[in-house]
Amino acid sequence: MTERILSISGLRGVIGNGLDPEYLTRFAAAVGTMCQGGTIVLSRDGRSTGEVVRHAVVAGLTATGCKVLDAGIATTPTCGVLVQHHRAAGGIQITASHNPIQWNGLKPFSPLGSVFDRPTGERLLQLLESGQFNYVGWDKLGAVEVLADPAGPHIERALRLVDVPAIRARKFKVVLDCNHGSGAVSTPRLLEQLGCEVTVLGGTADGRFEHIPEPLKENLTGLSEAVRRCGADAGFAQDPDADRLAIVDNQGRYIGEELTLALCADWVLSRTPGPFVVNGSTSRINADIAAKHGCEFHRSWVGEANVVALMREKNAILGGEGNGGVIEPKVGFVRDSFVSMAYVLDGLAHGTRTLGEWADSLPAYTIVKDKIECPRERVDAACSALQAAFGDATATAGDGLRLDWSDRWVQVRASNTEPIIRVISEAPDDRLAKTLCQQAVEIVRSVVK
Repeated sequence: MTERILSISGLRGVIGNGLDPEYLTRFAAAVGTMCQGGTIVLSRDGRSTGEVVRHAVVAGLTATGCKVLDAGIATTPTCGVLVQHHRAAGGIQITASHNPIQWNGLKPFSPLGSVFDRPTGERLLQLLESGQFNYVGWDKLGAVEVLADPAGPHIERALRLVDVPAIRARKFKVVLDCNHGSGAVSTPRLLEQLGCEVTVLGGTADGRFEHIPEPLKENLTGLSEAVRRCGADAGFAQDPDADRLAIVDNQGRYIGEELTLALCADWVLSRTPGPFVVNGSTSRINADIAAKHGCEFHRSWVGEANVVALMREKNAILGGEGNGGVIEPKVGFVRDSFVSMAYVLDGLAHGTRTLGEWADSLPAYTIVKDKIECPRERVDAACSALQAAFGDATATAGDGLRLDWSDRWVQVRASNTEPIIRVISEAPDDRLAKTLCQQAVEIVRSVVK
């Protein structure tokens, strides 16, 4: 089986089994053609295959007349910021996010510094299929310029969000788990400029992950131990391209990805009330926080592009996803772990509570996430089976299927980036949430096996 996933969000695949230099060059040539030979920001996460992918992408971009601003190893949100900063026609981040080490991929950016929206992504897919690329002659080929300080504009924007002197005065101890991803290049610099005493785990951006790269509880036991050992105020864990952030509190307790957005929203909306957008798989704690601060609350379909589109429509103050992805329009329309860390530290600096006490003050829900390998052609059948089994729930179709009761909900939907169905449930207590998720998984599995 060829391991390659192509969607409006970009491309992911296994190097040597579907993601070959020829296809990567074609994808880059399609982006270059769409951008009409303009300036393109190019960056990559720390994966060992990144340099091979980079050469193939540079070939496709320069062959279509694009000037390439090479940011080297940089975070995904840094790429988005650089597109805005340099008024580029677009950008490409070379990354497979949290996928295993053998994977890599390409994430294209619009001139807004955001991932492609649906219409733009569909045009890219059509162009890629047609192969009608605008290759130029020898005298019009693009060139490559290496950027001297790629992270600088991103760090500067993040620092402008918060009260830097107040944070510096607290001299927070922070353990940062970069897990050998792109965050290792610039995140310690951000935290040091905030006056933090930083202990870094996996601080070399070589893609040699020390643990499974998705920042889930079971993968972050080392971070929890390090927080306890160092007596740290917080532990921060990034995924390989550093757009997502999971948090460990001052006792070494994993408080997760869902609370990343909730903590930031609680702090930001308390100071700047306004519309708040999350996706349909994100914890209802965010709806509670919006109500607490008297703010509009909106849910989009799952997917960063869908969240951004609704944020722009509603002129949102803040948005994001429950996978630890906070989107702050003042910095860029892209999920951003720098923003998350800055806001959490700002909230701590202006309060008297520890991180654990702050987390415990928020409404308590249990959210359970599972996944099942599933061919895409079986997703509709899985949704139908689930709806038939839970006839007493309010069903919302379109983005997979979401079933709501007064005190709980469950959702099933196909992943945009992996050949799986995601099953997510949430309830006020652990037992109910786990039971609901397990029931849904068993129903889906009976249909797709």
